[in-house]
Amino acid sequence: MSKICKENQCGKKTSIGGQALIEGIMMRGPKVTAMAVRNPQGEIVLEKWETQAVSKSKLARLPLIRGVFGFINSMVFGYKCLMRSAEIAGLEEVDSKPKNKEQTVTDESADVVTETADAASDGEEKPDAVCEEKDASEKPEKKEKKEESSALMTGIMIVATVLGVALAVGLFVLLPTYIYKWCASVMPFLSSSNTALNSLIKSVFEGVLRIAVLVAYMSLVSLMKDIRRTFQYHGAEHKTIFCYEHNQELTVENVRKEGRFHPRCGTSFLILMLLVGIFISFFIDPLFIALTGDVPSTLIRGLLKLVLVPLTMGIGYELIKFAGRHDNLFTRIISAPGRWLQRITVREPTDDMIECAIAAFKEVIPEDESDRY
Repeated sequence: MSKICKENQCGKKTSIGGQALIEGIMMRGPKVTAMAVRNPQGEIVLEKWETQAVSKSKLARLPLIRGVFGFINSMVFGYKCLMRSAEIAGLEEVDSKPKNKEQTVTDESADVVTETADAASDGEEKPDAVCEEKDASEKPEKKEKKEESSALMTGIMIVATVLGVALAVGLFVLLPTYIYKWCASVMPFLSSSNTALNSLIKSVFEGVLRIAVLVAYMSLVSLMKDIRRTFQYHGAEHKTIFCYEHNQELTVENVRKEGRFHPRCGTSFLILMLLVGIFISFFIDPLFIALTGDVPSTLIRGLLKLVLVPLTMGIGYELIKFAGRHDNLFTRIISAPGRWLQRITVREPTDDMIECAIAAFKEVIPEDESDRY
């Protein structure tokens, strides 16, 4: 039996998912979301939130549409966790006071619960953790400095988001469209007088180019030391989820043995979106000609692709959800491209990274088994 089959033969399927952060991991359960990040002293800072539903409206829970709401929610919340992890890891100045005993501190202003655990207690294999404690006598000047820092980080987040969206649109929507137009002008065999055939060639060419751009981008960023470490935390996340799904005790030794390629990975979602985009793009030219009697210009074709992104996202979400619940020939086929790309974005973690994943995961396991997928 193949490795893929063995990895998918789980005792149970869980809806718990996660995200690799800077020197840590965020795990999101049906009721609780937790993140575990190592601070500069090497201790694990654990923070918890009540999991917020994507939306309570019936519209947001409809197939295809729910994928769009879920993706946006995950992106926004994930980015906030990423910024917070940067603070804890020491990329931003933070006040951290290590504690030797177990305690729980509630930060009411942020609606965050931060816990500490002692690894030396009763001989259990538990990761060290520390908490960040508010100083009741905090000076006004210090509070003002924190507020200014928070405002600055919010501004940076907004600018980064706008630039990120612009870069994604340029690289994955407009660039392939214009490259095809240029290539077709110098290589006539890339175009055809048959509308359906021409649309197929164009869609496949642009789709393959998008995938090539994604793979090249992932490969280049993986050469950066910090990104490579984040990819290792990504591996710790997957391995921990697999260990739980295989009904094994969550220990470093057990997690280390698990596979690192998971069918519900966000990387697989990205590659599925691109493949679905090839299929959807095939219908753009024929439908546009049927409605207007003319072939869409390069700019209009690019704009139509942008309009169809929510549909592409919705279909990709349903496919990745289906692949996470089932193990058959169809799911192995649609999961294969994502698993291949995960060889770049998911690396083997170290034991201390696995400790972070276990610490975060244990906090989000519901007692009522409401995480059944």
